Amino acid sequence: MFDTLNTGIVLMLVLSGVVVGIINTLAGGGSVVSVTMFAALGLPIGMANGTNRLPVLLQNFTSTLTFLRKRMLDVRTGLLLSIPTVAGNIAGSVAASHVDERIFKVCMSVVLAVILVYMIFDRHKHYHGGPEMEIRKRHYMWFLAVGFYSGYIYIGLGYLILAIAVWSMKLDIITANVIKNFVIFVSTPFALAVFAVNGQVAWIYGLLHGAGNIVGAFLASHYAVGWGVRFVKIFTIFVVLFCFADLTGIVSLREIFGGMLASLR
Repeated sequence: MFDTLNTGIVLMLVLSGVVVGIINTLAGGGSVVSVTMFAALGLPIGMANGTNRLPVLLQNFTSTLTFLRKRMLDVRTGLLLSIPTVAGNIAGSVAASHVDERIFKVCMSVVLAVILVYMIFDRHKHYHGGPEMEIRKRHYMWFLAVGFYSGYIYIGLGYLILAIAVWSMKLDIITANVIKNFVIFVSTPFALAVFAVNGQVAWIYGLLHGAGNIVGAFLASHYAVGWGVRFVKIFTIFVVLFCFADLTGIVSLREIFGGMLASLR
């Protein structure tokens, strides 16, 4: 049974949403916080996974709108990459009816380990892709696979897209983040619809957390350029380390949230 809403839980959902919105806009991995918190509030893991798609959609809508206004987004490239992502997203969402928490942890641990190694040891200065960025056939295949992962698990999706955009498309991390937010915004409604049809979306929790996501996404996307590539890279490494520590048992987000919730009851 879900926890009864009170002022403390509402504030927790909204404020944590602000943090998650900032994390996901600049890097990724914030959904670890969201899904873990939803589970601590009493949602089954499948419903926590589905509910998470609502704040993800709201957050990426906000950041995409801001990037558009700043003329940082190449819409044509984003749409072309979104087509295979949407196809994979629908397939992954259908397959996600019964998600084992162990699969979450294994997949996320592998993704974070790979990204962490790359972010620490990479010494290349990636150029700003702009409107001239080139899409090759392999990129469509990559984004089809990314779409399936997005629909099935989602956690760590931002890092997967960043990896492809930085390694294969040779984009700098800020440009990669712009493309990442747009592709996720376009593809997420399809996954949300699949989970909603299967009754796996807790709308009130998702909307409250999503309200915070909107604020966090606005702050991050509005000031990201001023913070620079170096800051975003360091921030990404910090978030990856924290998420990896949670997955490997060094820290426990679920226990942290559980303690906070106990104090609010």
